[in-house]
Amino acid sequence: MVVKFVGVTKKYGNEIALKNTSFQFEKGKIYGLLGPNGSGKSTTLKMIAGLVLPNKGSVTMNDKPVTRKFASAVSYLTELDMFYEAFTVDGMIRFYASQFSDFDVERSLELVDFMELDSGKKIKHLSKGNRGRLKLVLALSRKTEVLLLDEPFSGLDPMVRDSIVKGLLSYIDFGNQTVIIATHEIDEIEAILDEAYIIHDGEVKGHCHVEELRETEGLSVLQWLKETTKPERKMK
Repeated sequence: MVVKFVGVTKKYGNEIALKNTSFQFEKGKIYGLLGPNGSGKSTTLKMIAGLVLPNKGSVTMNDKPVTRKFASAVSYLTELDMFYEAFTVDGMIRFYASQFSDFDVERSLELVDFMELDSGKKIKHLSKGNRGRLKLVLALSRKTEVLLLDEPFSGLDPMVRDSIVKGLLSYIDFGNQTVIIATHEIDEIEAILDEAYIIHDGEVKGHCHVEELRETEGLSVLQWLKETTKPERKMK
């Protein structure tokens, strides 16, 4: 599965979320989509999921225009907390299983144990950290070609972040899935990235192959991000 953006512009009213933007995401790789809040990362993921369409340019999967019909090929962990509060953890899993034919209940139960969640606990009584873990359980339990994670560490403590990264390493289908992680918190995921894009004010400001970056330039992804986005000094 190859996902391509070619010259994509997306507006919300007078606000420009993406401006003449091009990406390519290939099968079997983990990508970081890096940049501050409001840079266009979430819009990029929504377009891959077929939830919003471009005003200009094209978004394709295997050369076919992305529409809502592509939802079956994409597992999308949104930054928003979208749960039925009265459901238990187990009830939410059963609900997802009823909605998605690719949902693997056995895997979800393994993930619930791995994430140390109480399957009988109501969602409204879960801490923010455990709600974050449940979101990842639901996203990773679908067997899709594309996995989208929007700010998976937002507001979570370091212990929870560590468990999420371990969950990714254990349950991603390496070699067969395209994984795109949109985040402004880089330290936790740098070790698992194959490539990274910097997006700022709706435009791509940089692209790197992470291993090559380390070997040839001696830079971490965080250092590269800072070097790429630092403001230029004005001449006096």
